[in-house]
Amino acid sequence: MTELASDAVAARIDELLARRAAAAEAFFGPEAERIAALCLAMAERFAAGGRLVAVGLSAQARSDVRHVTVEFVHPVIVGKRALPALGLSREGGSLSDQVELLVEHGDIAIAFGSEPEVAEALAAAGRRGALTIAFGNDAEWSFEVPGDDPDVHQELTETLYHVLWELVHVFFEHPGLLTGREDRRSHDTGASSFLYPFLAESETDPEPVLADVRRSVLLKADEAGALRERTLRDGRAELAAAAVALRSCFDAGGKLLALGNGGSATDAMDLVADLREPLGDRSPRRALDLTEDPAVLTAIANDIGPGAIFQRQVIAHGRPGDALVALSTSGNSENVIEALAEARRRELTTVALVGYDGGTIASERLAEHVVVTPSEHIPRIQEAQATAYHALTDLIEGER
Repeated sequence: MTELASDAVAARIDELLARRAAAAEAFFGPEAERIAALCLAMAERFAAGGRLVAVGLSAQARSDVRHVTVEFVHPVIVGKRALPALGLSREGGSLSDQVELLVEHGDIAIAFGSEPEVAEALAAAGRRGALTIAFGNDAEWSFEVPGDDPDVHQELTETLYHVLWELVHVFFEHPGLLTGREDRRSHDTGASSFLYPFLAESETDPEPVLADVRRSVLLKADEAGALRERTLRDGRAELAAAAVALRSCFDAGGKLLALGNGGSATDAMDLVADLREPLGDRSPRRALDLTEDPAVLTAIANDIGPGAIFQRQVIAHGRPGDALVALSTSGNSENVIEALAEARRRELTTVALVGYDGGTIASERLAEHVVVTPSEHIPRIQEAQATAYHALTDLIEGER
């Protein structure tokens, strides 16, 4: 296979986008009011000292566990407070046992996946006094994305927990709404208020604030959909060419290396999960997640420096005929740029998914195939990049 027909690619991109648009409309419209109420309930728990505990079992769910944890602990918008969050997955043993040891009364438990072990862990969290949220399981707050496409489910679930993270902070700007929290005034004022111009800081009646948050949920869902569409349509030719190159790599026995920082690290995790443990009838592909081993990452960062954490692994694992997929919201991360340079020296196929204007990676064409998501809002960039790499795997596995 040397190319993908442009008409076929365009038709497939249209189909993928239509599927996502329909699911988003069917999901966020009816659920917006509940999502707003959940943001208030979560804010009350956080204000009282509670933590968010995320649990998941499958390889794909593990990426969501890590993603939601890093979003809450490490805020990417100036002025947002760091909120305590902990991720539990199968590498720690039984989920229920971990929950019994670590979940405390007043925490929030969020579960990804429908497996019985996940359900048991969620029930254990509820018994310990945690507020429970689930995607695919019963909970106090259960959400189910319509349709049967696992990629669409993952993408809209990601949008939802990004929205929860963004909008829970609104209620910290209205401490009067957080019952009994007068002595826990938010330090989260001012810097992010431009994101929510319709929210009055003096509001104490919850109904107007909840109504505004509900509108913001719908606005953010619409923004996510529009950016997904722009990314796939503008990047159609790059995605098609990258799919050809990656399929050739796999067919010749090569492997894919994936990497990124923070939330982009969890996207690399999800991409590798989709390749190594694919859902449905796809065949497993050889893929390595270069963000996976904390001992390797911390050893390189401590002994050499953080700029080398991926480059050294490309030296260790990369072979001519392999491929590297790099994810970066800025396009300027030093360790990503160094890894791409090393990959080119070692004759790997290189693909980059980047945000903003593409940064240095796009302007200097540091990868053979570059897909740009033109936004400065990191949660929306990551959501659109998830759609982009899901579309990429779809094109790789399409009709030959």
